[in-house]
Amino acid sequence: MKIVVIKNTFLLSVFITTICVLSFLIFCFSYLYMNVLPTSAFEENTFENKISNLIHQKEKIAYLTFDDGPNVNSTPKVLDILAEENVKATFFVIGKQVKEHPELVKRAYDEGHYIANHGYSHHNDKLYASLDSFINEILSTDREIGKAIGIENYSSHVFRFPNGFMASIYKNKKQEYVKQLSDIGYTYIDWNALNKDSEKKYSHAELLNNLKTSSKNKDTLVILMHDTSDVNETHLVLKDSIHYLKEQGYIFQNFYDLRGE
Repeated sequence: MKIVVIKNTFLLSVFITTICVLSFLIFCFSYLYMNVLPTSAFEENTFENKISNLIHQKEKIAYLTFDDGPNVNSTPKVLDILAEENVKATFFVIGKQVKEHPELVKRAYDEGHYIANHGYSHHNDKLYASLDSFINEILSTDREIGKAIGIENYSSHVFRFPNGFMASIYKNKKQEYVKQLSDIGYTYIDWNALNKDSEKKYSHAELLNNLKTSSKNKDTLVILMHDTSDVNETHLVLKDSIHYLKEQGYIFQNFYDLRGE
């Protein structure tokens, strides 16, 4: 009888110990899942992955993006139209342009538009002279944006390569340097629709038709435009472009929506 009691006590101890160990393991796994995985590079909901997968989404969302500004002749007109239409856009600004017209960047920022990075000079020979030059162009642009909007250590976390990453020019350099973007907290994005306003002179009807053609049968759109006046004056067709996209069932967002801000 005593032996039986001892055995039962031993089995009970083993059972209790097993339950405790399993409970501890479950707790550790739960903590790891809730606190570590969401901040890892593999979490699907990180801003970087949202940007990378943006054009593959199935929602009818249009992201208007404007490159190469700010420009004193065009940017205010673009901002006026966006305000009238209650549309928030993303501006990929050039650092040297920000330095010349900080008040335009401040206005865009204050009106809820996302200020993203397009490099400092928009000169490929400077941008790709070395890895240090590439990083410096991005960080120098950040500093100018920060000065303009009054935010120290500003980073937009989004870079657009001049001419786009997809372009063949400096392709090897791009493939080499793009790996370093994550080291400074950046990712990059191109586009999947455009009105070709920087390629050659088009009529207003042709610009609108270019947008219609390039966006046909697509869900989420990242639309390339320019708030400059050196080739075409996109602001003159911007309102019609917005109306067309609304008629097609698109809603408008900018990159703040991807960051949950």
